[in-house]
Amino acid sequence: MSSYLKTTPNSEGFFGEYGGAQLPPPLEPHFTEIRETYEKISKSSNFIRDLRYIRKHFQGRPTPVSHLKNLSNLAGGAQIYAKREDLNHTGAHKLNHCMGEGLLAKFMGKNKLMAETGAGQHGVALATAAAYFGMDCEIHMGEIDIAKEAPNVTRMKLLGAKVVPVGFGGRSLKEAVDSCLESYMSQADEALFAIGSVVGPHPYPMIVRDFQHVVGIEAREQFLDMTGDLPDIVAACVGGGSNAMGIFSGFIDDDDVALYGVEPMGTSSKLGEHAATIAFGEDGDIHGFRTMVLKDANGDPARFATLGMPVIADSIAGYAGPLSGVLAGLDWAATQGVDHIVTAAADTPFLPCDLVPQLQLAAERAGVDIALAATPDGRQPTFGLWPVRLRTDLREALEGGLRKVVLWTSKHGAATAEFPDSAAFFNVNTPTDLETARDML
Repeated sequence: MSSYLKTTPNSEGFFGEYGGAQLPPPLEPHFTEIRETYEKISKSSNFIRDLRYIRKHFQGRPTPVSHLKNLSNLAGGAQIYAKREDLNHTGAHKLNHCMGEGLLAKFMGKNKLMAETGAGQHGVALATAAAYFGMDCEIHMGEIDIAKEAPNVTRMKLLGAKVVPVGFGGRSLKEAVDSCLESYMSQADEALFAIGSVVGPHPYPMIVRDFQHVVGIEAREQFLDMTGDLPDIVAACVGGGSNAMGIFSGFIDDDDVALYGVEPMGTSSKLGEHAATIAFGEDGDIHGFRTMVLKDANGDPARFATLGMPVIADSIAGYAGPLSGVLAGLDWAATQGVDHIVTAAADTPFLPCDLVPQLQLAAERAGVDIALAATPDGRQPTFGLWPVRLRTDLREALEGGLRKVVLWTSKHGAATAEFPDSAAFFNVNTPTDLETARDML
């Protein structure tokens, strides 16, 4: 085993400055169980034997390395080789960690696999793993991604998975993670949350990295066999990082091999038009771990000067999610002599005109101080009525690592204000969304 794999991550789950685990108390015992079980069984002969059998006789591993002769000639002579993870069963590398997570769930006595998915490849792979092991499967997917990736949605359903549409926020991968985590909270005794990339709280980045390490092992051996030498460069696309971590892990201890991660640049370097987090992001916390994020909420206040409104930075250092914005608003409101604030997402141009009175009415009827908006598609937790008197409690919760809106509001018995029209909470985040919004006028 390479020195990198022996020493990274550290005991707290950090890969250098990034990683770790920021968990609400109800999830801590479940993540501890996952970590301790994985650390024990991943080294057991039975687990290793079963995983090797699955990889060879079900997934069709090893996948080949192909010399791309024609492309090499077109590129001017640089010899280009490709690790053919498209030939892995289901057509992508995702099955590598999904089968591993499914086997882990089996050893833990779980009967259900749960996950988020974006483009759908992870969802298809996990549904395949669940079918193989005879488990139930629940996949959360943003409405935008469901529309874009309909064939993968069909494949998931054919494999027996329940696909849960996520209609709040940006209606994409980030919200799918939030939705799945919320659902997992009530099912953690029977289900395993099978995160689909090297993201999330420890031990998931380590687990996914370890299961994807097979790509790097194979690629290194195959390239040496084909050429008698190591490559000069290993390049991989980077989204969540599962395939990059897999192939990089096979070469990371080789000083003469340069590793390049290629990020999606989109249409420009303008914020909102790309996903190049490493190139343009800043350190922050999201989904229970330290990473790099693209921020737009707490930049230079001067850019909002023409709006004639106060601009309030977060009260908690490091991006701590929507609740940090709520706390900033409560801290500001405390200086203004008011007892409540109402929050709304700035990217929802059609929010209901009666949002404030409906939230107030819901809170009064329930006899509570907090109320959140909801539609037939689910809760809209960034739209809420919040009491200034709870700002100290919220600050303590955030400093203790809490990030989920629903976990904090449930503690205080939040009421729900029902709104019949989901379109009133439509988010505008992309040029396509803007065109859709124009059509809605």
